[in-house]
Order: sequence, then structure tokens, then C-alpha cells
Amino acid sequence: MSRILPLSDTLISQIAAGEVVERPASVVKELVENALDAGAQSIEVALEQGGVKRIRITDDGSGIEADDLPLALARHATSKIASLDDLEGVRSLGFRGEALASIASVARVSLMTRHTGESRGWRIGAEGEASPRAVEPAAHATGTTVDVADLYFNTPARRKFLKMEATEFAHCDAVVKRAALSRPDVAFSLKHNGRVSTHLPKSELARRVEAVLGAEFAASMRAVDERIGTDAAGAGPESAGTTHLTIRGFAGSPAFSRASRDQQFVFVNGRFVRDKVLAHALREAYRDVLHGDRQPAYVIYLGIDPRAVDVNVHPSKTEVRFRDSRAVHQFVYHAVSKALASNVAIAPASGAFAPNAAQTIPSILPPPGVPASPEGQPYVLHAMTGYRQGTLGVAQPRSDYAAFFSHPLRADLRDSNGSDAPAPATGPQAPANAAVEISASGQVPQLGYALAQLHGLYILAQNQAGLVLVDMHAAHERILYEKLKLALDASSMQTQKLLVPSVFNADRLDIATAEEHESTLQLLGFDLAPLSPTTLAVRAVPAMLTGGDLPELARGILRDIRELGASRIITERQNELLSTMACHGAVRAQRNLSTPEMNALLREMEETERSGQCNHGRPTWYQMSIADLDKLFMRGR
Repeated sequence: MSRILPLSDTLISQIAAGEVVERPASVVKELVENALDAGAQSIEVALEQGGVKRIRITDDGSGIEADDLPLALARHATSKIASLDDLEGVRSLGFRGEALASIASVARVSLMTRHTGESRGWRIGAEGEASPRAVEPAAHATGTTVDVADLYFNTPARRKFLKMEATEFAHCDAVVKRAALSRPDVAFSLKHNGRVSTHLPKSELARRVEAVLGAEFAASMRAVDERIGTDAAGAGPESAGTTHLTIRGFAGSPAFSRASRDQQFVFVNGRFVRDKVLAHALREAYRDVLHGDRQPAYVIYLGIDPRAVDVNVHPSKTEVRFRDSRAVHQFVYHAVSKALASNVAIAPASGAFAPNAAQTIPSILPPPGVPASPEGQPYVLHAMTGYRQGTLGVAQPRSDYAAFFSHPLRADLRDSNGSDAPAPATGPQAPANAAVEISASGQVPQLGYALAQLHGLYILAQNQAGLVLVDMHAAHERILYEKLKLALDASSMQTQKLLVPSVFNADRLDIATAEEHESTLQLLGFDLAPLSPTTLAVRAVPAMLTGGDLPELARGILRDIRELGASRIITERQNELLSTMACHGAVRAQRNLSTPEMNALLREMEETERSGQCNHGRPTWYQMSIADLDKLFMRGR
């Protein structure tokens, strides 16, 4: 074995440069972070040939004093930390003191700066392994300009590993956008080969997010804002401070999901990070509402005491380690889950409509032939006033709903064709529990009122904004799923014994599973009894699932217990089992619902968390505004 020998300074600098400067985007990241640490309010990035030929970054920060310029290009020289205490509680983006020295070892670097309060600027340069040139006067505004030319000019082997110009520019563009998201109070400009690619003026956080991620994301995003302890102090959306834990930002609607993770941004104390703990917490928060292998989109800012997080884990500073990772995981998970669990308020469509709960009706009067309610009492309209459901599922004339969305009705109410509206039939009214109650304030429910059922699959409803289409099975599935979760968590699963047991054919494996896991099944509200070597009887089920396909429900539960394990299914995989139960217990396609049943489903949707998506992440309802309908039929053209 060879003897141990010290490495040469040249080799040391090349190794250090490899850790910091992987590609042009690495240079952009380090220099932009330096500009932000210097208090810049405007940063301009100019690239040539994807950053390989030239990278020029100009800021209006505090600048560097002339005497400090030689040290700026020296290794392990920094103004950001001075002691071990500073390193344990890093509050700046950069702190290692390696970036400029590493860049200068593999490129031609020119640095021009003018410190705040000085009357003139200064320049210093370095090229490869040569010593920095002498400091000389230069004309420059307050701030700093770093010009990096001919990256890897002295290490051609490493230059061969760079990708095409468009690819390298795309990486640089991503770095600038991440920095822009971290600091909406700073203006950013990006040029490539003389053309402006990105221009982001100072703005509010929501506007900056919309500018970077697009209007479609902005239309669907849901605000996240939770905190433990006092407010953070400092600049930026979530700056380092004495805060124990804070989280702000926006979580994209489950309907706005993507095939890749390209719109997932997490910032810890203003620093963009890729952390497995945070990524897992966010994925778990979306687990109940994402479809298949789709990826969520989000912009999350986590504020934490700098001493509770180690940012000195990786040279690129994109990895962190939390002192109490479990507490951080739970905090992020619950905060984002809460935002996603908000009541149905935004249509799962791509921002076509955002319902306004504040819209009200001038007044509510009963349809012709129905007596008015006593003064001061909420008016209760029975959704079926004697009409029987027809073959198309239309429960009553449209005129019966006119009171919901128009001015007070006259006794001589006429339909849209000018003819007399048919008077309600004089049959028995719907039972009281099927009534649709309208609040005394006259507010229209978010999802409106049912008009018809389409092909036994969809509910058509009218609300203040236009037409609502509801997938009745998916909506009912989500409602049952949320109720089952609450009941199981509270150990209050109500069981309904069947007067006539439901008997079905089963294989020996299902029968053995039912006998072996009888206690688990009882905990879930099921009573399954073998009648013969080939038949099982369902004698009791959870009360809320009695209307489902009981044999298929029993088979699905037995299959999940067998595949996932009885112990894991009650602890780790509980939600998967409950999802199966809800799917089999939900109202099936081709089942005709009465209007009171449809309206009851709409009201439950409005009261159920995450009701915008089913258990599998598919949307449950879609809003078509009057403007959408007018556009469809080219009205006004």
C-alpha cells in the first residue's frame, strides 16, 4: 500500500470545486444566495450558452469593502460565521466560504463591487489556479457584479460531462425560480443569450407563486398557515427566528396533480431543501386525495429555530437534518392535511369557478300552491311536492326551484316559454326528514339543489353560479370513508344486525380468514359466520353500509385482511381497508335517487372534509358557470 502523502493545493482546489460546482446552475445558485445574503432587492442573471460560456450576476446589495476583496476569493473566508455558535445556528444561505474560491479554480472570474457609503467601486479577478490579481478601481453602482467566464476551461475532461445548452439553461432557470419563490420581496431577472427569459418584479407571495407556477395552480391552491410559538422575525416568507415551528404557503388542489415532482417546493428558513422527512409528511397528507401515482404540487415555507436544524450536511446545502424529525413530520402532516380537508369550496375543475358562499337570494318564497312559513321561521321546501320521478330522473318542474335563484315569485309564475307553469300535484308530500331547509338568511348552498339524475350516474344541480355535475358514487364513497374513519378512531362503529342474513358462496380461504380473524371483523362492525365449507353468511355490518353490496363488501374485507395482515390493517393500513369498505358500501351506479336523496347527498358533501375527491383521488364534482355555458353555446357572439 502506498504511503500517506498530503495532497497538493491544486488537487485540493479541484476536489473542492467538484463538490460546489457541478454545472453552471451550481454557480448561479451560490452567487444568487450571496446576493440575497447581502440584502439585495434586485438581482439580474445573464447567461451565455447555458452558462458554460458566461454567467454574469448583478445585485444591488451592500457590496464588499475594498480591503476584503482578496479574502472574497480565498478558501474558508466568510463574513457569515465567526464561531461554533454561529455555525450551530446558521441564519444565512451561504456560510462555508468556498463558493467563489471553488468557482475561480475552474473558471475566469471577475468581481466588481461598491460598498454602501463608498464613493467608487473596485475590481478583482482570478483565473484558474493563479493568484488573484491586484485590486483596482472600477466604475460600479452600489452592489456587486460577479462575471464567470469559460467554465471548466482548465479541466476539459469535466466539461465533457455537461449536457446540451438547452439542458444546462433549464437547470439555471430552475435555480432562479426557486430563489424567486423563496424571496417574493426581491425582484429577479434572467437573460439567456441576450434575451429576457424571466422577469419577476417584487410582489406578494401569492402573486409570485402564480407567476412561477402558473395561473392553473394559483386557481386551485389552498392556503397553509399554522404555527407553534411566536411569530418569526426577519425578511422573507419564513425567516429564521425564535419561532418554534411555523408553516406557510400553498398546497395545490388534488385535482391539480402532475406526473412528476417538478412543482414541489419546500423551504426551511428560506432555504430550498430536498428532505425525505418533509417529502414523506407531504405525501402522507395527500394520500387520501391523490389518484394513482400522480404527484401533488405545493410551495411550503417551514420556519424553525436555526439551532433545531443542521444545514451543514451537504456541500450544496440542499439537505438538512432536524433535531426532532418526528415532531416536524407530524406538524407538517397535520397542517397540510387541515388545508386539504377544508370544506368543498373550490371546484375540482381547473379554476373555472370559485363558488362564493356570500351570494344570497333577495328573498325566499314558496312555489305556487305551497303555504308560506310563519313569519321569522326558516322556510322548509319539500323537494318533491307530489311529482313522481320519471324515466329521465326529473323529479319536478324547473319552476319549483325558481324561488331559490330569483326575485320573489308571483302567483302567476310562468316558465321560460311564457306558458303557465304546471301547479304542483296534490299528492302526499315527502317525509319531513327529506326536506331541504333554506336558512333564514337566504344563503344558497354551495352545491345548490338537485334538478335531475343523468343515466343513473350523475346528479345535475343548480347553484348560484350555474350548473353542478356530481359523480354520485364517488361523492358518497368519500362521505362514507370519512364517517368510517371517525367511527373507528372513536371505537364507536355502530353495527346493524340483518333480519335476514346475506348468504354467498365463498372459497375455503375466505372461510378460514373469517374464522381466524373474527375479533378483527367484529372491531370493524362485521359478523361473518360460515354455514358450510363453501358458504358464508353476513349477519351484521356497520350501520352506514347496510345499503351496499354485502357479499362483495365481505369478500373485499376478507381479501384486505389476508393481504395486509390483521394487526397491520388496524394500525398502519387502516385507511386502505376503510377505503375498500366505503367503495363497496357507496350508492351504486344505475340506482335511481329521489330528489330528497340527491339533495341530502349534496348537503353531506358540503359538510364532509375532502369531499372534492373520492378515496382514489378522482374529482367528485364539477362546476360549469353561466359564462362556461354561454361560451359553449356561443351566446353573445
